[in-house]
Amino acid sequence: MFLCALLTAVWFRLYLHPSKTSPFVRHVVATLLGIYFALFCFGWYALHFLLQSGITYGIMILTGVEHMHKYCLVVALGYLSFCQITRVYVFDYGMYSADFTGPMMVITQKITSVAFEIHDGEDEALGFCSGCCSRRMPSLLEYFSYNCNFMGILAGPTCSYNDYIAFIEGTPYRHRDLENKGKVNGKSRLNDPSPNTEVIRKLATCFISLLVFLSVCKVCPVERNVDDDFIATTPFYAQVVYLYLSMLTTRPKYYFVWTLADAINNAAGFGFNGYDSNGLPQWDLISNLRIMNIELATSFKVFLDNWNIQTAHWLKRVCYERCPYNPTAATFLLSAMWHGAYPGYYLTFLTGIVITLAARAVRHNVRPYFMGSPTLKFVYDVITWAATQIAICYTVIPFVLLSVGPSLKFYRSWYFCIHIGCILLAIALPVKPRHLRLKEQQPAVQPSLESTDSNSNQKQKAT
Repeated sequence: MFLCALLTAVWFRLYLHPSKTSPFVRHVVATLLGIYFALFCFGWYALHFLLQSGITYGIMILTGVEHMHKYCLVVALGYLSFCQITRVYVFDYGMYSADFTGPMMVITQKITSVAFEIHDGEDEALGFCSGCCSRRMPSLLEYFSYNCNFMGILAGPTCSYNDYIAFIEGTPYRHRDLENKGKVNGKSRLNDPSPNTEVIRKLATCFISLLVFLSVCKVCPVERNVDDDFIATTPFYAQVVYLYLSMLTTRPKYYFVWTLADAINNAAGFGFNGYDSNGLPQWDLISNLRIMNIELATSFKVFLDNWNIQTAHWLKRVCYERCPYNPTAATFLLSAMWHGAYPGYYLTFLTGIVITLAARAVRHNVRPYFMGSPTLKFVYDVITWAATQIAICYTVIPFVLLSVGPSLKFYRSWYFCIHIGCILLAIALPVKPRHLRLKEQQPAVQPSLESTDSNSNQKQKAT
């Protein structure tokens, strides 16, 4: 079905280009194809996609702009959680393969994204970028097209409502300042470059990822980390190495799915993000990962910033930037709820809170001492790379094991050493809360504003 979606995307770009047809036709075709793909893959469970979208659209119409984002978040997330709990505990516990709640996770992101964009568009005092705000309610067709289009119905990724509407209407520069990126050395570039080269590159990445996953996934099974004989007979340093290798083999399947989803959107003409400094087109507007940055990450934050990028943007937008206290903990808990009902997800994200706080404390307090010379920085990068990779594997293993028993068994075999070490680091090396750091930055901005005002006043007097 992914191959069918890819071929359909190429057809959509060539024969339903904005220059050849109207936005109405593009919306209708994208929606109907998306519903067809959903019904083909998930059967009548796909009706949940339409029901979730329909209920939240009614809420957006009936409630005011001031509160619609809150109601949509609660209802969409609640509906998703109900379906996830039903699937896990009523139908088939441990069914880790693709299921109908996977697309619902992306639709939940889209529902809340458009609600927050409308709310922020009405309240300019919030200070969000204009490209992330919408100043009008979507029509019913636009709303279902955004949520259920064939390009993102199978594996996403999520995207801004404004970006999607601009793609459908053929006006990608309407709300983003990309015109300057289209000029290199004074020469204008095409506003509608071909995505063929980028699609081929991403398909090659998909092929390599799939090949690696099928070759090594059976060699280092994650479940061996909690095998009694393995724990009893293997030295601890070998357990650490095996943990890294076994978790490393789980990543290519995510690389495959997310890169293929990105390629499908690009093949339809969606995802163009202007030009780089060399004048080459960038097709990373809705990309979901950066593989090299993930594998070479030297901090927990760098890893998370390059993994499931669109979900990270969504969490930042709807939770982290709006939570006045403990935004890190609130964001991780929201992420756990969004991912599903397996206990392993909650163990992963609760562990992630502790490790994030410790990593932030180390970076703020220790890193400056290693920035004096290239040699010291290299040593710091090597140490933090190893620490980051082990910390990620230690954090994520309950996500793969799913259940509480095996997850706690693994942590007991490690004597909860990383939990304890991170808690001690977070206590010994405190970092000021985010809202206090933001307050300290405001006085530095105020003088520049005052000087600008005084200069403008002087010019007015001179005239």
